[in-house]
Amino acid sequence: MIQKHVTEQLAIFFSVSKWIFLSSVIGTIIGSVITLFLKILEYSENSRDLLPFSYYYLLPFALVLTVWLIKTFAPTAEGHGTEKVISAIHKESGKINVAVIPIKTVATILTIFTGGSVGKEGPGAQIGAGVASFLSSLLKFREKDRKKLVICGISAGFATVFGTPIAGAIFGVEVLIIGVIMYDVLLPSFIAGFAAFTTAQLLGIEYTYYNLHFYQDVSLDLGLIAKVILGALFFGFVSDFMMTSVSHTAKLIRSIPINVYLKAFGGGIIIIFMTLVLGEKYIGLGLSTISDTLNPNLAHLIDIHWYTFVLKTFFTSITLGIGGSGGIITPIFYVGATSGHFFGSIISSDHITLFAALGFISVLSATTNTPISSTIMAVELFGINIAHYAALGAVISFLISGHRSVFSSQILAIKKSEMLQVKIGEEIENMDISLEEYEIGKIKKYKDRLSKKNKKR
Repeated sequence: MIQKHVTEQLAIFFSVSKWIFLSSVIGTIIGSVITLFLKILEYSENSRDLLPFSYYYLLPFALVLTVWLIKTFAPTAEGHGTEKVISAIHKESGKINVAVIPIKTVATILTIFTGGSVGKEGPGAQIGAGVASFLSSLLKFREKDRKKLVICGISAGFATVFGTPIAGAIFGVEVLIIGVIMYDVLLPSFIAGFAAFTTAQLLGIEYTYYNLHFYQDVSLDLGLIAKVILGALFFGFVSDFMMTSVSHTAKLIRSIPINVYLKAFGGGIIIIFMTLVLGEKYIGLGLSTISDTLNPNLAHLIDIHWYTFVLKTFFTSITLGIGGSGGIITPIFYVGATSGHFFGSIISSDHITLFAALGFISVLSATTNTPISSTIMAVELFGINIAHYAALGAVISFLISGHRSVFSSQILAIKKSEMLQVKIGEEIENMDISLEEYEIGKIKKYKDRLSKKNKKR
């Protein structure tokens, strides 16, 4: 008995030691690689002023080049990044083509530099996962260990770009399967995330945090809780709108029977025209607009309208649909923060900034099915005083958005309503949803009663 106990403890000790070492090394390497990506991206954005014309006039040409690069050298680098990594983990045991690393870097920088409405988090996760996969193959790791390291790569990539090491680490684990957290990967993911984040800071990456100080305490405010619940319902529908728009736009563009390069060029022309008419705040990363919504000084909000989040959704849907390379998380932050500002301005003028922050978190939770990491991100970005409201908003919006996601390769492990019949274990893109038999029976009985009443009349 004692021998078994000692054997168990020694095995666990060596396993923990192994993963502390491996995840520390992989996190440090990924933190360095992602830092290089972020530095090049920052330099490219700062170089826009050197052009003798508006930078977004280059977008059609950049999109054509992006599509060619991806199609020729790394087809799995297509889209917003995270989606392909999730698919690789579920279907390829984490094996990722090493060409994804340079191609995704160049394609994303081209797209963002010329004004494509995309983000940098998805590419960060894909680059991080690609580095982890490459090192695993180089060192001839087993498939099981490679899969673990690639998940660490996702966490390290998110933690480095987000600037939120805890939320980034959990996001990398939570985003894979809806309703399940892989506890055996938690420790290496945490360590990889912290190592990558620390490395990026040491190499000069600076992060933006919003210490909003909504309250000096966390006293119960029933009126505000009711408003937060209404807001969470609203954010769930906003999330559904964004997911539907991105998905349907991509399908519509794919159905157009013309060459992909003509689609990319023509789509770029459309975005230029939309920018000339609607303004430049809908293109690129849009970080200044996000910062404005989270600034308690309302003077910063003069350019934010009720329809801002709708237009940003369209810009992002078109950019990704025509072949632009980049993440979708930053646009999600933009849509969440601006829709939160709109909701707050209607329901509670004293708490506009609070609702912008709640929209930021809730739309992320709903579109990516990650309520736990989204709540933790709220604490890391906005401070502890928002935690209870953020948790409420994140969970309700997660449920309201339904069985869909911006990451169609996510696997469903739970159903969000006992009234629905959903096949567990399927990918979101293959989901077939219907009412449970007893619910159909209830509806039939109700219709029969109505029919009888109408006949009596």
